[in-house]
Amino acid sequence: MDADACPQAIRDIVFRASRRLQVPVTFVANRAIAPHPSPLITSVRVGKELDAADAHIALWVEQGDIVITADIPLAAKVVVKGAVAIDPRGDVHTEENVGERLSVRNLLQGLRAEGLVTGGPAQFSNSDRQRFANALDRLLTALRQKV
Repeated sequence: MDADACPQAIRDIVFRASRRLQVPVTFVANRAIAPHPSPLITSVRVGKELDAADAHIALWVEQGDIVITADIPLAAKVVVKGAVAIDPRGDVHTEENVGERLSVRNLLQGLRAEGLVTGGPAQFSNSDRQRFANALDRLLTALRQKV
């Protein structure tokens, strides 16, 4: 999990899923993360360099992993390695859609740089939290059925 900007509500959902299904989870961040009492939850602290957490995740992700991130370039990197990326709002990035999402993200970034588009995403909401929980449950169920 890309823990640098992940909402606490999403972390709580991940903690519960880990405990319920006995699934290991790794949080990666460039700052200290409070330790979790579960032996299934580990934290990796990376350097302060820009995108250090993303680089670590992209290096260590394996086929079949689920990566939680709002970073579309990172999502594209993990999908190439056979993993699935899901953002905190419940959008699942796959081989079929990540290229288009990356293109749209790059276009919007360029428009923002030119001052043609202002603002960012809407506030994180309860419906976002529910969409994430549902999407994560579907992904975990699908992974368990493959085993």
